[in-house]
This record gives sequence, structure tokens and C-alpha cells, in this order.
Amino acid sequence: MQELASRIWTRESRHHPGQLAWSYAYAMPEELGHGPVALVERGGEVVAWAWAESDDWLELCVDPADAGAGQEAVSWFCGRAADTVSRTMALATEEHVLATLDRAGFVVEEDVPWFTHHYLDLGLAPVIDVPGYHLRHVEPDEAAARAACHRLAWSATSKVSTGAYERLMSTPPYRHDLDWVAVAADAEMVASVCVWLDDRTGVALVEPVGCAPEHRGRGLAGAVSAAALRAARDLGASTGLVCPRGDDGYPVPMRVYRGIGFEPGPRTLTLVRPAVET
Repeated sequence: MQELASRIWTRESRHHPGQLAWSYAYAMPEELGHGPVALVERGGEVVAWAWAESDDWLELCVDPADAGAGQEAVSWFCGRAADTVSRTMALATEEHVLATLDRAGFVVEEDVPWFTHHYLDLGLAPVIDVPGYHLRHVEPDEAAARAACHRLAWSATSKVSTGAYERLMSTPPYRHDLDWVAVAADAEMVASVCVWLDDRTGVALVEPVGCAPEHRGRGLAGAVSAAALRAARDLGASTGLVCPRGDDGYPVPMRVYRGIGFEPGPRTLTLVRPAVET
């Protein structure tokens, strides 16, 4: 799955290997409840995949050179979910994916949250200093503290336990030297970012970023993101990628990323397929 996402990646495609790693491993398997994956191969090479991330959510990746493979992958998913209202997401620029979904009965769903992919030339990555805090990368034996830092920022929804973070740290392309935190004067991790570098494309994905509520409003999210992206640049990355909400429901992250130089690109579309009577 990651190999195909990397091989076909452009600024007009949605999936990045790091996004797949985060979705796969941010919690323990029994909490995530992920479904199976169908791979479509041609000559020993994967050209499309469909992931039933849940019974009613499809993740789809298709080589633009083989639209037929996309139809096979979507047919597999729809065969599993015939009696369920199903949803998926694609970038507005992925015309081959949207055409495949249209043929399968998916239609664009209006008035739902959407995301905008943003890009940053890492030669322009800023240096941001926040007095009173130290920025550094995580060490391999710090899963417990790093998971606790994530929960400080995402306590309402977080499933990131120590065990889950240990699982994440063993999932490629995770690198502890691209997992950065802001540390307060009492040595507590209070803001964090994980950057996922795809060596093949040189694209460094920012996913996720968080800051403890009592430390917000001081620029820590932008500072720790910039520090991690500079580290990725030093390891060969050329482009930063981040995908914040683009609608008005949650505007702060987008302002943070644009504040450190990210420029907006294409947006996502959510598509829905009604239940099919059997």
C-alpha cells in the first residue's frame, strides 16, 4: 500500500506513506477495528488497493495509468458493504479516482468537513524560537512520555496509549529523529509533531501536531513543526506536506501552517454511496 502511494505521488494525489502508517498504528488493533485490504496487481506490481478501514469507510488508491484496477478494487469494497451506507474521500484533482467512484454509485456529499493539502518548500523552512521551551526529537525509549504528550493535546478523542505509540514507532517510515516535542521548564513534553519522510519522493508529511491546552497561544505548534521539518530537510526532504481542515469548523491549524509558510493546494471531497437493497 505504501509503495503504490509513494510511486504515484504528486501534488494532485491524496495518499502518502506516512498517512497510511498513522492511520494503521495510532491505536491498538482491537481499538481501531480495521477491516481487510484488497490489492490489485499487474505483473507483480500493485496498481490499486481498497482498504475497508471500517465497514462503512473506504480508502482507495489507484495508479492513474490503470483505471480498470480501480474499478476492481471498488467492486470488492462495495461487495462487502452492499447493505451499508458507505463513504470515502478523494482529492478534487484525482479525476481518475472520482470517475471510478462515480461509476460505483458514489456521489459528492455536501456540508461536511473537508481538508486542504498544503505544501512548503523546505529550503524556506523557518527557524522559530519560543522562550522558556526546548525543542528536541524523541528518543526510542520515550514512548510513554510521547504518548502522554499526545493525549494532553487530544484527550477528548485520543486512543494513543503507550503500547499504541510503541507500535507506531515500529511502523515504517517512522523515525524518532523526525518525532519532535517542545519541553517546558519542568521537563514535561507539552507540544509535539510527527513528521513522516518518504525517501522516494522527498515529501515530509506533518501528521499529527498537538499542544497541551495550558501552553497554547505561544506559537509552540508552529515552532515544533518548523524544527521537525528542518530536520527532515537535513535528511534529504525537499517538500513539506500538511492537510488541515479547510472549512470554517476548525480554522486554527490552517492559520498555524500558513504562518510558517505553507501554501494551499487541492482540497478533499467526501463521497457517499447509499445502501444497496439485496
